[in-house]
Amino acid sequence: MAGILVAVFWAILVSFLAVALARLAQTLKATTKLVADVTEQAVPLLADASAAVRSAQTQIDRVDAIASDVQEVTSNASALSTTVASTFGGPLVKVAAFGYGVRRAIGGRKENVPAKEPRRTVIVGRTVPAARKRSNRGKKD
Repeated sequence: MAGILVAVFWAILVSFLAVALARLAQTLKATTKLVADVTEQAVPLLADASAAVRSAQTQIDRVDAIASDVQEVTSNASALSTTVASTFGGPLVKVAAFGYGVRRAIGGRKENVPAKEPRRTVIVGRTVPAARKRSNRGKKD
């Protein structure tokens, strides 16, 4: 009787192990299929990513070239403005100063206009000196 019990126990144990091994085999098949599918899809994705990185590098190189050209143009414009300012700046200031002096000289010689006496202001018994004569700055002729 003990032999039969041991044989039945071993039969049950072997059947449980067989079921576990069958499920493990299905899991391994599914895992193998999943890895194959991921590999199949990953290769084109990696190729696309590589192409995108190459395209981005090309664009970055173009932008770098444009930025260096803009920097060169900016430095040339700065040099040009400095040259123009040094070449024409001094003479233009002199011409403007001469024109202002001539205008002021002509404007100060109005004929038949009597000179006005300076006004004096009296405040509580004190005489305040006359106000200074204002220049014609800012006034248009």
